Amino acid sequence: MEYLDFELPIKELEEQLEKCQIIGEESDVDVTETCKQIEKKLDETRKEIFKNLSPWQRVQLSRHPNRPYTMDYIKAICGDTFLELHGDRTVKDDKAMIGGLGKIGNQSYMFIGQQKGYNTKTRQYRNFGMANPEGYRKALRLMKSAEKFGLPVVSFIDTPGAYPGIEAEERGQGEAIARNILEMTRLKVPIIVVIIGEGASGGALGIGVGDRVLMLENTWYSVISPESCSSILWRSWEYKEQAAAALKLTAADMKRLKLIDEIVKEPAGGAHSNREKTFEIVSNKIAKQYQELKKLSPKALVDSRMDKYSSMGVFKG
Repeated sequence: MEYLDFELPIKELEEQLEKCQIIGEESDVDVTETCKQIEKKLDETRKEIFKNLSPWQRVQLSRHPNRPYTMDYIKAICGDTFLELHGDRTVKDDKAMIGGLGKIGNQSYMFIGQQKGYNTKTRQYRNFGMANPEGYRKALRLMKSAEKFGLPVVSFIDTPGAYPGIEAEERGQGEAIARNILEMTRLKVPIIVVIIGEGASGGALGIGVGDRVLMLENTWYSVISPESCSSILWRSWEYKEQAAAALKLTAADMKRLKLIDEIVKEPAGGAHSNREKTFEIVSNKIAKQYQELKKLSPKALVDSRMDKYSSMGVFKG
């Protein structure tokens, strides 16, 4: 397990607890009471730290190296039922965008999402979770297939943004994202969006239009990253913490501004501290949202989605 700067007190207590348990196993000394005291202190410290996180600390948590990625969620939620589908039928298969069919219980879903890598090699393979135009066209192809067969769509968002390279622009990055936004507003099946990590700019919006948009507690969603905002406004990355606060990018900010529908609580210590519990929570949320959405007719679904997005940003004096 890797630890962020503000998690170091948790690391120290976990190491103390581990040493205490080892002493108990290797000797005849009864350390039960001592271990209980350390466990109590650990729980209190974890709650205290995670109760008062700044926006920048939440951004750091969203990028935590041990945080589960899209494929982790899909494998945990769907198990052996997941069938990955490839290619946009035009250029190639974008490895930064994954998608396919899977089941939660007895209900089939079309899953799509950005996938980051776990180490240098897989990060390069996945292009750091930054999709090219063919990635967004693949996602749209799969969503259209879901519509054809009447299957709900689940979209996992975790990207630092769409790939900004020259070749991506040559193949129509802006058009691909805009096309996805248009088509998702009028897709005739339920769309459930879950922000599981970083939700940056058009890269997130390209698969982010949904009937229900859920945001995990320690994630962010914004038009720009704090570092990029800082470099534009102050010509330096040093002001990223102020930028994170000013951008209002946390789940609480998004909920208050009515840009998302629900904040999904993470286990104490964040999603990376108890992955299995996180998978269970997210799976239950998806199933619950679908139970509500499946009651609506395709027309009511599209009308409701259109009304939801049309009302965003409306100001009444």
